[in-house]
Amino acid sequence: MTPESIISVFLGIGLAASVGFRVFLPLFALSLAGYYNIIPINENWNWVASSSALITLGIATLLEIFAYYIPWFDNLLDTIAIPLAAIAGTAVMVSTVADLSPIITWALAIIAGGGTASVIKGTAASTRLASTATTGGIANPIISTVETGTSILMSSFSIFLPVIAILLVILLFFSFRKLYKLFFYKSSTSKKQ
Repeated sequence: MTPESIISVFLGIGLAASVGFRVFLPLFALSLAGYYNIIPINENWNWVASSSALITLGIATLLEIFAYYIPWFDNLLDTIAIPLAAIAGTAVMVSTVADLSPIITWALAIIAGGGTASVIKGTAASTRLASTATTGGIANPIISTVETGTSILMSSFSIFLPVIAILLVILLFFSFRKLYKLFFYKSSTSKKQ
């Protein structure tokens, strides 16, 4: 595996993690970066760097961001966004991985790209659902803002500093694990009492 291949994998995983927070924003960032030749895109995915893809993904990004601020619609949106995140995470990984055989590229895309996006989207959806249950949805706009900001941050690091992006993804997974253990420990302790 060449250094370029490794960086392209880091780029793909970072963008897939970003997809877990907002489905269309990292695709728009990828389209923008490809359009301005900031990053190379696999030749079969050159369409993502076209002006029509840029406009379409830009509009979809804005609609998705604003839709998450509608109180009841945000939870409904999460139900369709989880499978979409898996597909989009796989797509960003396939579109960025360079110099690997198609079998390895697709395996990485499905496992690392789709898996990363699904885990993060599932965690984000659970957080929003818990927020709706505990605050009546009042805290949901704050969560939506944090998710959008994190998606922007992860997309930017993925495109410009992929090594930092992969470190942030690892940090996210450790944080999720720690929160899960904390939550699981609390819920199992309260059930015993």
